[in-house]
Amino acid sequence: MTAPERIAQAQLDAYNARDLAAFLACYTEDVKVYRLPSMQLMLEGRAAMAERYGNHRFNLPLLHADVLHRIVHGNRVIDHEWVRLDENQTQHAVAIYDVNADGLISAVWFVDSE
Repeated sequence: MTAPERIAQAQLDAYNARDLAAFLACYTEDVKVYRLPSMQLMLEGRAAMAERYGNHRFNLPLLHADVLHRIVHGNRVIDHEWVRLDENQTQHAVAIYDVNADGLISAVWFVDSE
């Protein structure tokens, strides 16, 4: 397993455990999260991620993501995921993780389905 794949898996494991500290430790302090194809900046920095994930994801008791497909291409990891939010809500997600030389995720792009 490559270093980019290890950190992508570590953040996924922390996500599924709803372990905010371990999740945030996978990202750079100045991480940027974008939505494709618009390139809209959704979040910037660990503090913004902590607020978003702490208040809107990790409080869901059934939260769980499974990787359906993973591509590792250099310092990028592309995951196609099946995400369960609660008993009634599931969704496909595609995320592209950019891993820096220190082995941390510095940028994420979430791909819109439409």
